Formats: sequence, structure tokens, C-alpha cells
Amino acid sequence: FSGISRSLPALARAQAVTERAATVGFDWEKTDQVVAKISEELHELTEALNKKDREGSEEEIGDLLFSIVNLCRFVDVRAEEALRGTTEKFLKRFRYIEEILKERGVAVEDASLADMDRLWDEAKRAG
Repeated sequence: FSGISRSLPALARAQAVTERAATVGFDWEKTDQVVAKISEELHELTEALNKKDREGSEEEIGDLLFSIVNLCRFVDVRAEEALRGTTEKFLKRFRYIEEILKERGVAVEDASLADMDRLWDEAKRAG
């Protein structure tokens, strides 16, 4: 793993680490095994959250993210690009909410969650 730069973004570094491990046979055989690992990590996170264990929750979130990155690698998706795309999609939809609320003379801070959810759904339908 020494050739994997510590300066890479966390998702890209995690994906490189899992790729390297896979080259020596430390890998899943089937996609459903990776999905099962994600489910296991989510269960462990839920337990930590229920205990209000901040350190445990942080560790489990890290494990969950790492497992999801591993799934990305397993199905040939670049984790960084997937998250970047989803972040841009979120921003586009949220901008829509802001624009519509502004047209209605409502500050985002004053809008109800129900109103923002309806606008979010509109933004999703609009593409």
C-alpha cells in the first residue's frame, strides 16, 4: 500500500486501497457479499447511535463509507465521481427550492420542511 498517496481525497484513497487488496485475492466473490457487509455495518452504526456513542458512531460511519467504496470498486464505479455527481444533483435541486421560495417571497429559513419537500419532489420530476 506504500505507493498509494496519503494526499488523495479520502474516497479515492479508500478505493485505491481496496483495489490493491483485491489484486492479492483479498476480495469478495459476489456483489451480494459486499451488500451484506454494508448491511452489517449499517446495523453496527445503528447500535452505536442508539447508545449515543459518538466515537463508536464515527468509527462505524467510517466502516460504512469504506464498505460502500468497496462496493463502488466491485461494480466498477468511481466513488469520488459518484459522490461528486450526487452532490451536484443535490445542489441543483436545492437551488430550485431557493428560487421558487424567493419567487414566492419566502426566505428558505422560514419555509416549512413540508413545503421544501414538495419543492424537492418538483425539482426531481423536472430532472
